[in-house]
Amino acid sequence: MKNYIIRNAAIVNEGRITHQDVLIQSGRIEKIAPEVYKLTNHKEIDAEGLYLLPGVIDDQVHFREPGLTHKACIATESKAALAGGTTSFMEMPNTVPNALTQEILEAKYAIAAKTSWTNYSFFMGGSNDNYEEAMRTDLAKVCGLKLFMGSSTGNMLVDNEDTLNRFFGNFEGLIATHCEDEATVKANLAHYKALYEGQTPPYDIHALIRNEEACYKSSSFAVELARQNGTRLHILHISTGDELELFDNSLPLTEKKITSEVCVHHLYFDAEDYRQFGNLIKCNPAIKHNHRERLLTGLLNDRLDIIATDHAPHTWEEKSSDYWSAPSGVPLVQHSLQVMLDFYHEGKISLEKVVEKMAHAPADCFKVRERGYIREGYWADLVLVDLEKPFTVTKESLQYRCGWSPFEGKTFGSTIIKTFVSGELKYDNGLFAFDEPGRRLTFNLR
Repeated sequence: MKNYIIRNAAIVNEGRITHQDVLIQSGRIEKIAPEVYKLTNHKEIDAEGLYLLPGVIDDQVHFREPGLTHKACIATESKAALAGGTTSFMEMPNTVPNALTQEILEAKYAIAAKTSWTNYSFFMGGSNDNYEEAMRTDLAKVCGLKLFMGSSTGNMLVDNEDTLNRFFGNFEGLIATHCEDEATVKANLAHYKALYEGQTPPYDIHALIRNEEACYKSSSFAVELARQNGTRLHILHISTGDELELFDNSLPLTEKKITSEVCVHHLYFDAEDYRQFGNLIKCNPAIKHNHRERLLTGLLNDRLDIIATDHAPHTWEEKSSDYWSAPSGVPLVQHSLQVMLDFYHEGKISLEKVVEKMAHAPADCFKVRERGYIREGYWADLVLVDLEKPFTVTKESLQYRCGWSPFEGKTFGSTIIKTFVSGELKYDNGLFAFDEPGRRLTFNLR
């Protein structure tokens, strides 16, 4: 393992921007100081004019392995994450087979231990009939339990209230939920299918079917269950401003029992964008009309705690189907940091807040050990960015197996220059180096 000294970078960390040197030794941050003296056997990196950020921790991705590897796999999607400055991911259980047993869950970890470019964790899945198995989850080694309280891609809907109450009342770790009310979505789907039978549905049909009512009804139900049971609840991909009232911003994140996140596509796109992108931005929960500004406000005032992606690739052929057949999900992990840095350029968010919501907050929310911050003794998960160097997304630059992105052709205002994972320089100005795989994330129990 090589050792490094990063010099002259503007370090964005813990609410401040400072100019210091960083010594990386044996995979960890050994020293942060105004000047680190030259050492033998250390490669020096002059980062003058660049910003050094803690690596992004994305708590919600779908990397499709096993069972759906025609769309993506852990190797390809973690490589894309690396190119975008994401150094750790937490992956969802709706692969094939679903991760509903400890054996299947550990099989996913075994794949990542050989092929992942970045650090990794995998959610255990909950279902209507795997309660005992889910309760065996090792909370020091697994990020949490995922419950689909609304059906999405796959068949993991948990709609039995007795089962939900058992999970919410007894699972001692974090429960992450997908919240869309199934009855509302099904009723809307039946109504609009009948209304537009034999016709092309309106451009914003997805926002009409998976509407605000479906989201709020399910999210409020989950919050009520959590309050009744004292559950550690994290609601994924909040997509409406209506839901913000469900979350508290009077406490620091580390003291909250109920937390939430927003995804980059719900901040960036509006339902009007279906006119241009159609099924390419079809996702669950849907991108809706006139919510992104309220979501950004909720992020800035800390009702929303984390920025994630819900990276969910499908093939171009699958997305090219008609609306009723096309699957939901968007590939996003390679450009999430650049999206947020563009918001910084537009004056909508500070660099310190971007780092807080993409690195510090996921680490705190999930109690990730020794990651998410630039601190002495922590693992060196670091990203160097050039805020003044534009980057145009081309098909050739995409690392996704699916080979497409809604951002293709877009020029971002910033470029990811280097990405370190556990002290290894794995991405360097467009070049990749896989000397060893990423590491399994571990978690503090208290």
